[in-house]
Amino acid sequence: MLSVLNRARKSLGQIVIAGAAMVLAACVPASGPTGGGAPASGKIQVALLVPAGSGQASDELLARSLQNAARMAISDLGGSAQVDLRVYNTAGQPAQAAAMATQAVADGAQVILGPVFAQESNAAGVAVAGSGVNVLAFSNNPDIAGNNVFVLGPTFGNTANRLVSYAVRQGKSQIMIVNDRNSAGEIGRAAIERSVRASGGSVVATGNYEFSQNGVMAAAPGIAASARSSGAQAIFLTADTAGALPLISQKLADSGLSSATAQFIGLTRWDIPAATLGLPGVQGGWFALPDPALYAQYQARYQSTFSEAPHPISGLAYDGMAAIGALMKKAGPGPISKQALTQGAGFVGVNGIFRLRSDGTNDRGLAIAQIQGGRAVVVDPAPRSFGGPGF
Repeated sequence: MLSVLNRARKSLGQIVIAGAAMVLAACVPASGPTGGGAPASGKIQVALLVPAGSGQASDELLARSLQNAARMAISDLGGSAQVDLRVYNTAGQPAQAAAMATQAVADGAQVILGPVFAQESNAAGVAVAGSGVNVLAFSNNPDIAGNNVFVLGPTFGNTANRLVSYAVRQGKSQIMIVNDRNSAGEIGRAAIERSVRASGGSVVATGNYEFSQNGVMAAAPGIAASARSSGAQAIFLTADTAGALPLISQKLADSGLSSATAQFIGLTRWDIPAATLGLPGVQGGWFALPDPALYAQYQARYQSTFSEAPHPISGLAYDGMAAIGALMKKAGPGPISKQALTQGAGFVGVNGIFRLRSDGTNDRGLAIAQIQGGRAVVVDPAPRSFGGPGF
């Protein structure tokens, strides 16, 4: 028990907001594009904006993984869609991202794929807003979505919709929301509330805690008592594995509240890192994830091709390129319009089905997994088309 609590407390020192806006400070100027000149006849020119050039090893790894994934997607298109891919380094800096986006459009880019972080994605979108070129950002922050910016990352709203609708179908419609008392927690709480209303459920109680070890430990007994007195059938947690989840789940269990008494549901991935699956407090909990079978195929192919594991978000580069290729097959090379990007049928990528919405956010087909005996077991498969179960 002591080792579990120590691991849980340690995680609270890492303020990493999984599923929220991604922001990174970097200070080394980025380089320009690889490639140059006009696009070849019959090809669509795509600019890929990656965070290389920051001087951070993690950014270099991410940049390489995104570029590898995009090129894998191009290879899978075969001869059906010709792509002229040019890579621009942003260093993760908003000003540099804006400059590179502007340069890419001047070089002839017809669509921009990336960048990664929310602030630089917003800056890139603003910089080229007057050009008619759309930006498919790897961010999952809905606050930057809209106009010419689309976010490819899974949003809190989409994840909450999937989980709440499943919970209601399983007879868990009386829901208590428990959130971190920080920006990510508040955004997550609001997304869950909207989803509960839309799905016909009821928010019967709410609870929160100061985002600290002492804050979690002080609040847990009261949260457990409120859950019992409200008759909550499910406890929806905004906490993530790098933050409060290990500690809050354990302290709630110590206070007599667990999935055995009220179903625990997580707004973030509970299987990354895999060691989280062994924590006593999360056993029986539900969370959402991309289609595991499709993503496992991608991981295996990437590992075989590049002799290293893909970065967890690299699949977004593949998905974005797959969407561009699918649209090019229909209309041929040329600028990709907002109307084309937001087609109702959506697209299929390595994370499963997805579609882009007119407000710049997305719908993704997610599976529901339950933690059983330290393993994530899919209890409701990811939908394979829009309009079916899960949508």
